[in-house]
Amino acid sequence: MTGTFAGLVTGRVLVAGAGVTGRSVATALVEMGAEVTVTDGNAERLAELADTGATLVPGLTEPPEGTSLVVTSPGWKPTSPLLASAVAAGIDVVGEIELAWWMSERLPQPPAWLVVTGTNGKTTTVGMLAEILRAGGHNAIACGNVGLTVIDAIRAGHSVLAVELSSFQLHWQRSLRAHAAVVLNLAEDHLDWHGSIEEYAKAKGRAYAGAKVVVRNIADEWSTNLAAEHEGTPVGFGLGVPRPGELGLVEDLLVDRAFVEDPAAQAEELAELADLNVLGSHNVANALAAAALARAYGVSPEAVRAGLRAFQPGAHRAVHLGEVNGVSYVNDSKATNPHAAGGSLLSFESVVWIAGGLLKGATVDQLVEAVAGRLRGVVLLGADADVFAASLARHAPDVPVRRVASGDHDPMIAAVSAAGAMARPGDVVLLAPAAASMDMFRDYAHRGDTFVAAVAQFAQVGEDDGATGVR
Repeated sequence: MTGTFAGLVTGRVLVAGAGVTGRSVATALVEMGAEVTVTDGNAERLAELADTGATLVPGLTEPPEGTSLVVTSPGWKPTSPLLASAVAAGIDVVGEIELAWWMSERLPQPPAWLVVTGTNGKTTTVGMLAEILRAGGHNAIACGNVGLTVIDAIRAGHSVLAVELSSFQLHWQRSLRAHAAVVLNLAEDHLDWHGSIEEYAKAKGRAYAGAKVVVRNIADEWSTNLAAEHEGTPVGFGLGVPRPGELGLVEDLLVDRAFVEDPAAQAEELAELADLNVLGSHNVANALAAAALARAYGVSPEAVRAGLRAFQPGAHRAVHLGEVNGVSYVNDSKATNPHAAGGSLLSFESVVWIAGGLLKGATVDQLVEAVAGRLRGVVLLGADADVFAASLARHAPDVPVRRVASGDHDPMIAAVSAAGAMARPGDVVLLAPAAASMDMFRDYAHRGDTFVAAVAQFAQVGEDDGATGVR
């Protein structure tokens, strides 16, 4: 397929960023015949792209003379000196997704794009969607902000793409016209990058531009309003009984009243709640969103059920680790903002909540107020523990709070021990930090791994004391 894209982009092109996206972009551009330069502030990471055939120049703050196009990796802010300089010079700046769309349109039979974005639930929804598509016999792949880059997915020849897109990726795209798209939900996140929630929402809304089918979350005001700005066929999903044009729940059944011959007639059954291998009502909503996108592509109800049964959640996403003395332990380290944490907390009746980290400007009052009645206790750790503590004092003053000091030898072991002491049989000890991890850990996965290890150690102590351990 390499020759298919020859000449698509020519001239002098600068690639900003030498990570996974940068490698994919540089490789594709070199094969197209462009004169490619890659820059990155990390010289070691840049050196890893020596095999791409691109020229490697560390730390550029201005595009080289003669540059006609800049392709940026998603982490680079529009205000970064290099990108701002390119825009000021009148040089076109795009992201990988824009380049991937150009490539897609060059193919004799372009792949269908089914696009998923939102603040939370993207990876789970895309994973479900890919499984459903494969169960329907399609050559499908999950790509974008998860798995393969979209460029690599296109070069591999897949016929339908389950594409997860972040707000960073969507900020730079202008040509994408998906077969179907969904904005799952929207809450405060990445405000330090976008500047305001309005700009963040604007970026997310670009997923809907030109989409044939516009899927909205009827319970989310942002999703509904963004969808209303576009002309594609509207489809809704929610956790109630669906109206015509919607997917929803009837008792324990996931049902469809959108992609049926007679929406006024009885809804078509897609799956049962028992078919889902995920915890929480928010994940039921994710399953309905995935089903809506798949149905928009013509997938049968039988394939929806088979795909949902086949899907297994990724690590650190509401994973049940087992029980210690009748108390369940759940790892949702991926809940890196208040909205995501709320989805987990509202899934359980009685919770000892382990929370804290870097809030990045987000507020927690609305979350704490919503879950206060479910909290047996709270254990706080991380840089913004004071913000959590103040909110708990306002909205849940009777809930005991233990703060893990930064000087503790192993803060997560101390947090699990404190949570275990608060919990009673039937409770859930839930790691759902509602904040980013980089103040104490490499990333959310590292945080989750330390929680898993701490629970295992706590269970071992219980066994040594004659308790039952994890089961």
